[in-house]
Amino acid sequence: MKLAFIGGGNMAQALLAGLKNQQFTMSEITVIELDISKHASLQAQFGVDTTSDLADVITVDTIVLAVKPQQLPALAQSLVTRLRHQLVISIAAGVRLQHLSAWLNQYPTIVRTMPNTPSQIQEGITGLFAGSAVSKAQMAVAEQIMRAAGSTVWVDSEEKLDAVTAISGSGPAYVFYLIEALQAAAQSLNLTEAEAKQLSIATFKGASLLADTSETPVAQLRAQVTSKGGTTEQGLRSLEESKVKEAIMLAAKKAYARAKTLGDELGQTASADKNTP
Repeated sequence: MKLAFIGGGNMAQALLAGLKNQQFTMSEITVIELDISKHASLQAQFGVDTTSDLADVITVDTIVLAVKPQQLPALAQSLVTRLRHQLVISIAAGVRLQHLSAWLNQYPTIVRTMPNTPSQIQEGITGLFAGSAVSKAQMAVAEQIMRAAGSTVWVDSEEKLDAVTAISGSGPAYVFYLIEALQAAAQSLNLTEAEAKQLSIATFKGASLLADTSETPVAQLRAQVTSKGGTTEQGLRSLEESKVKEAIMLAAKKAYARAKTLGDELGQTASADKNTP
């Protein structure tokens, strides 16, 4: 399988690192990056070919669009004449299939994905949605590539990718926020900054791994820690009185609404730009 990345930024590099770890034949990968100052480091780190010429996509099987959403309309104009049979995978947040397909002259073979920032250490999770023209074999290719950055989940409607954005896309920020709060609480209890950081991060990491590997539902795991009349019960009672669960649910709903709005805005902006003389 010959593969081309258009864009060599952080997410592209995360996927390249994962593919390299999986023993993918890196010489079969071309990274098309306009910033030629990045070429040498990409070659040295990943063993890929680099170029700034889009003509190279004609010979590949799969193209990963790893540029900023705002760059896609202009890129599509340059790319459209070079598409033949390739599978196109987009990791651009918020850009809907209907808009990307339209910018590519109704090109149908597209998979839209939503990875998250832990992909940078191959511990991410990516939501995927395939256009109706994408074959099962091509879906398997898309999954293989995105699994290089962690786990994957296919959704059966594109609208659900807005929910994926709100939960796993924005979710790391919620977790970091809670770690910050726990660290601040630890320091207020006279633990040092180093102690607070180590205890807080290890607690989140361990609890997440336990939830992931245990067959016990998360609610039951929580109950097992919560002895009647104990310290955890007092802490949880405070969280409930402060309506923390409701606040987190509201945060996700607001992120979901913003994801939908951004999708509309990106499509409308690109359409307006295209129609400008």
